[in-house]
Amino acid sequence: MNLKGIAVDAISIGGLETCIQLPGFDLAFDIGRCPGSSVHRNTVLFTHAHIDHMGGITWHSATRSLMNLTPPTYLVPTENVEAIEALFAAARRLDHSELPHSLVPVGPGDEHRLACGLVARPFRSVHVVPCQGYALWQQKKKLKPEYSGLSGPEIRDLRVVRGVEVTDTVEEPVVAFCGDTRIEVLQRESVVREARVLILECTFIDDRVSVEKCRERGHVHLDEIVKHADLFENEAILLTHFSARYQADEIQKALDEKLPPSLRDRVTPLLNGHGGVDG
Repeated sequence: MNLKGIAVDAISIGGLETCIQLPGFDLAFDIGRCPGSSVHRNTVLFTHAHIDHMGGITWHSATRSLMNLTPPTYLVPTENVEAIEALFAAARRLDHSELPHSLVPVGPGDEHRLACGLVARPFRSVHVVPCQGYALWQQKKKLKPEYSGLSGPEIRDLRVVRGVEVTDTVEEPVVAFCGDTRIEVLQRESVVREARVLILECTFIDDRVSVEKCRERGHVHLDEIVKHADLFENEAILLTHFSARYQADEIQKALDEKLPPSLRDRVTPLLNGHGGVDG
């Protein structure tokens, strides 16, 4: 699918697997069971250590090595580094292979420049285990207003000859992915509300699981999205992580009936694995 110019190849079923690929940026958020296409993603940004989000990490590394691809880069929450290193150590003993990769610890307040030129900045999500989302920022140079009336040669003279900084760096949050979270992340993190494309979990959609039970499990209920509909400034919103108990038509119907039109028009549900296709 394509969301506001950003290609997305994704699968996300609550409790089973989540892997959100952005092929144009050569990266994925989480790895789940490591779908075959994700082997070609050089960088994976992990949100937390639940198996349905991280289970395929060693398979990803091993398969890239088998295919003579460059060692992958894994951005991982700082608190999980020691355990992930132990996981790879055990896998190496079992598999008798090197499983080459680069492990980069990151946490809220850090930033990491990606090979695609975007800057990844983690933020704290609210789950039953430590979890962090990621915002991908695009940085551009923009001519300072005071120089807007000058000609090209005049600007070049200021910059090259006189050493004047004639531009400002402006930033735009292009994508925000929250991982597993409660709705509070929407209220706490302005980048979640403002990113051009927001990828947000919505595990439960009706009273088969109450809002209270949903919150106990560290997830977002559709009724909470409805309640906070006015906070979403995003141009496009991809809702993911629906429980496997729901069929695609049930999800579509719930969104159509519950979301206000101004929000529904911007929402795309991720429906693969729910008895239907994405739409």
